[in-house]
Amino acid sequence: MEIATGPRIYIASPFGFSEAGRAFLYNELEPLIRRAGFTPVDPWKLTPPEKIREAQALPYGAEKRERWRIVNKIIGENNARAIRDAHGLFAALDGVDVDSGTAAEIGFAAALGKPILGYRGDFRLSADNEGALVNLQVEYFVRLNGGRIVTQKDQIVQALKEVMGR
Repeated sequence: MEIATGPRIYIASPFGFSEAGRAFLYNELEPLIRRAGFTPVDPWKLTPPEKIREAQALPYGAEKRERWRIVNKIIGENNARAIRDAHGLFAALDGVDVDSGTAAEIGFAAALGKPILGYRGDFRLSADNEGALVNLQVEYFVRLNGGRIVTQKDQIVQALKEVMGR
């Protein structure tokens, strides 16, 4: 594994929800971010896993809903802090529509003035019109602070260097 000690790049994606997504995140994306000279910030590792397991283990009902409300707040606070502390944001834009959590993180980072690199390796159509690759608002916020969207995995390292100023 390549170790990078450069500026932190927050990874916004839905990849932590699935085994296949985690494999792509940890075996493909994080090494590319390190190769570009950055330290990846994985939001899926910011909240202690036992907090999530405890909420998942409860039987369906009011107690489980309340526990999830508490854990959700912790996750949101941890992710917001990590975005604030990061140099920039890398956003996975695959899917028929960009994941809503990823879109929220993009908007938050853009409002903070962070540079954003989007990656869409998905060939399906996902835009509001022929002038966009993804939802026009998502694309606007990716580009707001000098960011851009790449569509090939082999473009990520160079694009990260350019967008993040390295």
